[in-house]
Amino acid sequence: MSDDLTSLQAEYLGAIDAASDPRALDAVRVAALGKSGAVTALLKALGGVPADQRRERGAAVNAVKAALEAALDIRRVALDAVALDARLAAERVDVTLPARPFPPAGPDQGAIHPITRTIEELTALFGAMGFAVAEGPDIEADWYNFSALNIPGHHPARQDQDTFYLPPAHGDGFQTVLRTQTSPLQVRTMLAGNPPIRIIAPGRTWRADHDATHSPMFHQVEGLVIGRDITLGHLKGCLIDALRGFFGIGDLPVRFRSSYFPFTEPSMEVDIGWNRKTGELGGGGDWLEILGSGMVHPKVLANCGLDPREWQGFAFGMGIERITMLKHGLPDLRPFYESDVRWLRATSAPVLSPASLSEGV
Repeated sequence: MSDDLTSLQAEYLGAIDAASDPRALDAVRVAALGKSGAVTALLKALGGVPADQRRERGAAVNAVKAALEAALDIRRVALDAVALDARLAAERVDVTLPARPFPPAGPDQGAIHPITRTIEELTALFGAMGFAVAEGPDIEADWYNFSALNIPGHHPARQDQDTFYLPPAHGDGFQTVLRTQTSPLQVRTMLAGNPPIRIIAPGRTWRADHDATHSPMFHQVEGLVIGRDITLGHLKGCLIDALRGFFGIGDLPVRFRSSYFPFTEPSMEVDIGWNRKTGELGGGGDWLEILGSGMVHPKVLANCGLDPREWQGFAFGMGIERITMLKHGLPDLRPFYESDVRWLRATSAPVLSPASLSEGV
C-alpha cells in the first residue's frame, strides 16, 4: 500500500476511534466514504491511473475502504451500547417500591369485577337448584362447537366472518375454533357421564363482532338438564325462578315465545317485562328478549351417545354481560374490558361480600 493510502487510513481510523457519539461517527463516515468523501474520490480517480498500475491501485483503495467500513461498524456497536446503558440508567424503575394504593374499591381493599360477580351470583342461584358448574377449553374442535350440536355446515354461524378459526390442533386434521358459545361443555358433559345431568357452563366465548353491545370476547352461561321425564314445564319453572331470583323481582313477568335453534326442538325465546321508556325491569307493559332455550334436540342426544327415546332434557343460554348491564343499568358493553379504574370503583362489588341467596340472588 502506498504511503498516501497508509496515512489516509490511519487518519480516518483515528477519527473513528475518537468519535464520541453516533452523530460524530456519521460525520467521519461521510468524510471518508460519502459521495464526496476522500476514499470515494480515490475510487473515481482510478480511471486516470495507467493501465498497468490500475489493478494494484484499485485493490489497495478497496482494502482501505473495507478497513474503514469494518472500523465504523465496530465503533457504531460500541456507541449504541453506551447509549443503551445511559438510557437504562436514566429510565430505571425501582421495582422494590410498594404498589400504588388505588384499587377499584379504595386504598385498603380490592373489589370484584361486575362480570365475576354475576358469575358468582349465577353459581349461587343455580347451585341452590342442584346445578353443578362445568368447565372446559376455550379452543374447541369444530365438531364440539358445531357438528355435535346439529349445526349444519352451511349455517351462517360457521362462516369466517362470524367465527375465529384456528389451525388444526396437533396435526390431527381436526378444525379448531375459539368457541362461539359454551354449548361444547354440554356435549362434553353428556359424553363424559351418565344422566341424570344438571349443569351450568359459564365462561368466555368469541365471535367476530364489536360495537356498543357486542365484543369479540364476551361471556355466556348455558344450562343443561337431562333426565327421563324432563318436560317444558321443568324448563319454564327453572327459568322463571332463576330470572326472578337474579334480578331480585319476585313478580317479574316472564314470557316464552316459539323460535328456532338447531340444537333444541321445540325452541323458545324468553322475554322479561320492562318499561321501554325508562328501562325499568318488571313493569311498563313492554317485553325484552333475554335468552334462548328449548328441549334438547334428539339428534344432539344421539350425537352424545344418549338414546332420545329414553332421555329428554332442556337447555338454555344467555349473555353474562347483557344481564349484568340490565341488572345494574349499564348502557355500554365496552367499559367491562377497558380497565378504567373510575368505572370499576363505581360498578365493582366488595371483595369480602360473596354472593349468596341471603342477598336475594
